[in-house]
Amino acid sequence: MQTLPSPQNADARSTLSFDMDDWRGGYRSQPEEFAYWIDDIEGEIPIGLEGTLFRNGPGLLDIHGQTIKHPFDGDGMISSIAFKDGKAYYRNRFVRTEGYVAEQAARKPLYRGVFGTQKPGGWLANLFDLKLKNIANTHVIYWGGKLLALWEAAEPHRLHPESLETLGLDYLDGLLEPGDAFAAHPKIDPGDPAQDREPRLVNFSLKTGLSSTIRIHEFAPSGDRVTSYQQSIPGFAFMHDCMITPNYVIFFQNPVSFNPFPFLLGLKGAGECVEFNPKAKTNIILIPRDGESPLQSIEAPAGFVFHHVNAFEQDNKVFVDSIVYEDFPSLDEGMTFEEVDFSKVPAGQVWRFELDLAANTCDYTCLIARSCEFPALHPGRVGRPYRYLYIGAAHNSSGNAPLQAILKRDLETGEEQLWSEAPRGFMSEPVFVPHPNGQTEDDGWLLALIYNAARRCSDLIILDAKDISQGPIVRLKLKHHVPYGLHGSFVAEYFGPALAA
Repeated sequence: MQTLPSPQNADARSTLSFDMDDWRGGYRSQPEEFAYWIDDIEGEIPIGLEGTLFRNGPGLLDIHGQTIKHPFDGDGMISSIAFKDGKAYYRNRFVRTEGYVAEQAARKPLYRGVFGTQKPGGWLANLFDLKLKNIANTHVIYWGGKLLALWEAAEPHRLHPESLETLGLDYLDGLLEPGDAFAAHPKIDPGDPAQDREPRLVNFSLKTGLSSTIRIHEFAPSGDRVTSYQQSIPGFAFMHDCMITPNYVIFFQNPVSFNPFPFLLGLKGAGECVEFNPKAKTNIILIPRDGESPLQSIEAPAGFVFHHVNAFEQDNKVFVDSIVYEDFPSLDEGMTFEEVDFSKVPAGQVWRFELDLAANTCDYTCLIARSCEFPALHPGRVGRPYRYLYIGAAHNSSGNAPLQAILKRDLETGEEQLWSEAPRGFMSEPVFVPHPNGQTEDDGWLLALIYNAARRCSDLIILDAKDISQGPIVRLKLKHHVPYGLHGSFVAEYFGPALAA
C-alpha cells in the first residue's frame, strides 16, 4: 500500500457538533486595535502564572470589502496577553508590513496571495506578477531580546514586545539578505546542563525548484548565531515545519510537485499549484547538527505533513511524531474558505514514525485517529522522549470538523482526556506553560484562545494540564473577537503596563 492507511472511515458521518454559521463567525476581520485590562474573568488567574502569551494569525479576511480567498493570505495581527499578580492585560496590533501599509492607503488589494487571493481585474491583472506580500501572519517568538513576527517565505519583522509596534524588517545581524526566507516554525532545544549544552533556537530556510537547498541556523539565548549549515536534496520540496533531536534536524519531503504555469499566467496562487502524488513516497530527511556529516534519507508511505509534534532518539533509533493528512488539504476549484465542506477535506491524524538509521527503514503506527491539529507539549521535552501530548481536536471521534476540543494523550499508558467547547466554541492551538515549581511533565497550564459563537467574542481559557477533563479553571472574556489564529508562544517576561502599587 503506497499511502498511509486510515485507521478510521474518512467518510464516517455523525451528528455535527457545530453550526457552519457559528464557525464562520470566527473568520470575520478584526480591523480594530485594543489595549485594556481584562476585567471579565470567571475564576482566579493562578499567581504562579507570570509572563506573556503572544499569538499571531490573519487579522483581516478582507481588504476594504474585497474578501480574500484563503485565510492564510490575511495580514498578520499580533495579540498579547500579559499576566502578573493574578491580573491580565490584552493588546493587539497589526504588523505594519510594506504590503499592509500600502493596501490600507490604497483601500484595495495590491498583491497576489500565495493561497489563491488575486488582485482585482482577472488573470490579465495578475499575469506574470510574481511579487508576494510578506504578511508576517504565521508565528511570533521572543528570543535574544527580540520579538519577531514570522512568515516562512520572507524575512521576519521585529516588534516592540510591550507596545507591539512594528520596528521593521530584521535581518538577524546580517545573516539574511533582502528577500531571504526565515521559516515560521523554529524549534527551541532546551539544552542539557549536565552535558554543558545551553538552549538553542533552531530554524531553517528553504530554496526549492528542480533541487532544494535547506539552510539551518542555530542561535544562542543571547540571540547570537552559533552555527549555520546546509544540505541539498533532489526535487521540489514543500516543508512548512521541522523537528529536532540533540543530533538531528528532521524534515519530511512531502510527495508533491509544483506546476508554475497557472501561477505565472495569473490564473492561480502559488499554493494552488501544488499537486499531491499518492503513488510517490515521503522522504524523511535527517540532517546532522554537527554541520559536517552527510544527511540520511529514509522512505515512508505517501502522506502530507504540515506540522510535527516531537522527535526523540531512543534505543539507537529516531522516533518522529507528526500530523499526517492522506492528501494535500485544499479547496475545490473556485471555492472560498467560507464554503468548505469538512466531510470532503482530509483530516489530520497523529502518526509515529520509527526510523532505524542502521537499516535505513521506517515503521509507522497511528497514535491518534481523531481529527486533530496544533500540538503542544512541555517545552523541556522538545527533541527528547516525552510522555504527554496536548492537541486541538474535533469534538467527534470520527470524521473531519473544526477544532472544538483539546485532547491530552498519555503516550506511555494510552490514556486520553478530552475537554470540548462544542457546540458553540472553536479551539485554537493550545500553549503549554510549565508551573514554575513543577515536579512532573504535566505540571503546568494550557492556554488557548477560543471563539465563543454565543458571545461572538473570544475567550482565553486556562486549563490545569494535569486534568483537562474538568474544563477551564479560568476563563478570560475578551471584549471582541480575535479571528482564528495560527501559532504563538509564551515567555516568562511580563510585557504589560506597570501594576498599581
